[in-house]
Amino acid sequence: MEKLKVNVVIAGRTYPLIVKDATEEEGMRKAAKHINNLILNFEQNYAVADKQDVLAMCALQFASKLEINSLKTSEEATEVLNKLNELTEVLDNHLK
Repeated sequence: MEKLKVNVVIAGRTYPLIVKDATEEEGMRKAAKHINNLILNFEQNYAVADKQDVLAMCALQFASKLEINSLKTSEEATEVLNKLNELTEVLDNHLK
């Protein structure tokens, strides 16, 4: 499998990357675009003097969304498991 070389620009700096396939390339480009949009948003709405501060804020936003989604997924999985256990109990009682 031949790997692809990709350059993405984040906060005005170019980063050369190597990706496995076109899907990974698309994901990298979309992520870079999203980061750049967040940077622009933070710079327009907050008095931020340093790019490093803006990048830290972006990282925090992405990480918090990931954690929130993880918590929601865990809660949903627990709910589904509880419902399945209830259904199993109802079926067991019905079949006895």
